[in-house]
Amino acid sequence: MKLSDTESLIKMASTSLNSKVVSQYSSLLAPLSVEAIMNIIDPETATNVNLKDIRVVAKVGGTVEDTKLVKGIVLTQRAQATGVHRVERAKVALIQFCISPPKTDMDNQVVISDYTQMDRILREERAYILDLCKKIKKSGANVLLIQKSILRDALNDMALHFLTKMKVLVVKDIERDEIDFVSRTLGCRPIATADHMLPEHLGQADLVEEIHIGGGNKVVSITGCQSAAKTCSILVQGSNKLLADEAERSIHDALCVIRCLVKNKHMIAGGGAPEVELSIKLAQYAATLSGVESHCIKAFADALEIIPFTLAENAGLPPINIVTELRNRHAEGEAMAGINVKKCCITNITEENVLQPLLVSISAISLASETVRSILKIDDIVNTR
Repeated sequence: MKLSDTESLIKMASTSLNSKVVSQYSSLLAPLSVEAIMNIIDPETATNVNLKDIRVVAKVGGTVEDTKLVKGIVLTQRAQATGVHRVERAKVALIQFCISPPKTDMDNQVVISDYTQMDRILREERAYILDLCKKIKKSGANVLLIQKSILRDALNDMALHFLTKMKVLVVKDIERDEIDFVSRTLGCRPIATADHMLPEHLGQADLVEEIHIGGGNKVVSITGCQSAAKTCSILVQGSNKLLADEAERSIHDALCVIRCLVKNKHMIAGGGAPEVELSIKLAQYAATLSGVESHCIKAFADALEIIPFTLAENAGLPPINIVTELRNRHAEGEAMAGINVKKCCITNITEENVLQPLLVSISAISLASETVRSILKIDDIVNTR
């Protein structure tokens, strides 16, 4: 198959979603997953997909139907109260230093006995923070992303006051594991000190805004990023945390299915059909041999039947009857006959659009065979305490 065949890709993604809690939303999530993959690869030349280029963000608020793809970044942190909630033609600075008074490396106490000393401390603190804010403004940054700090406050009230006057949109508590994705998407460099606040270290975006997503929750959306990196974000919404997390896991599974197709551009029927067909062919081949080889190949063929057997068992169907009927249908030449879980019978599984990547079956059989070979190489087991 070709990666330009979007309809087939959606069918494959839908197959993985149909067994999930959010299966009723597969018509929305499957095309969204395919579009996300197509945004970060070149369909003509791609041989793999780096899923780190797709950031899936789950947020409580709204329904699963409100899930959407954002060609940029979605931050779950809210914008600080600087009065700025929308910036066009943004210049974004990603900083890793705190805009708050510094602390010493050890615990100490400062005893003040005179109000003039207190006044001096406040003046020094104000001058220090004002100097940091002026360096940020001088660089041309109008959006500030501050990495989360565990040592002291990343941003204090005085710094927020100055940044409000400078009309800078501020988002703090950016997690450490988000830094790489944000810097690649924006084309900016994480800035460790205020002295490195230079225009060439800033990222650029067409629009940065704080948006409402329902349930009183807000997120910050950064779109129109002008970097060469191909990345995107998926904002997953749900009425409660359980549903949002389940939708996030389901989308990840769908993305993995499409990645398998990018690696190996072939698909086969699902529902246990390929395993039973392979089992019958191997059994026929084993009958033409003699000795140990015949027994080994026959045992391998029998082992393949565990997949349709388990599938029938998980679906609440009588596994022995289902597998027996499935073998008979394949023996009669119905190579696409598989277990239809919804109708609880054996049908032509391709007509139900139950498809799976060839790479999945190849990997499962290869890894199982390698595991057995490793076990057979063990001569003895020594118990140790």
